[in-house]
Amino acid sequence: MNIYAGNLPWELKEEELKTSFEEFGEVVSATIIKDRFTGKSRGFGFIEMPNKEEADAAVAGMNGKEISGRRIRVNEARRPSRQD
Repeated sequence: MNIYAGNLPWELKEEELKTSFEEFGEVVSATIIKDRFTGKSRGFGFIEMPNKEEADAAVAGMNGKEISGRRIRVNEARRPSRQD
């Protein structure tokens, strides 16, 4: 399951994001989206967890959690709708 995490602290590293979600189960990847010109965090990212039950527990457990003074928003990532 792909998970969206928003309102991330600017200084948060991908490894730290991954570690915080591993508390709930296996994490395949954790990616923080960066600005293509500056390379700085855009304040959101995605976590991939293969087990849906563990991923649901992570969403419930991490949504609203405070990391470095910021309350993060976590939910199942939605696929963008295609407009032809």
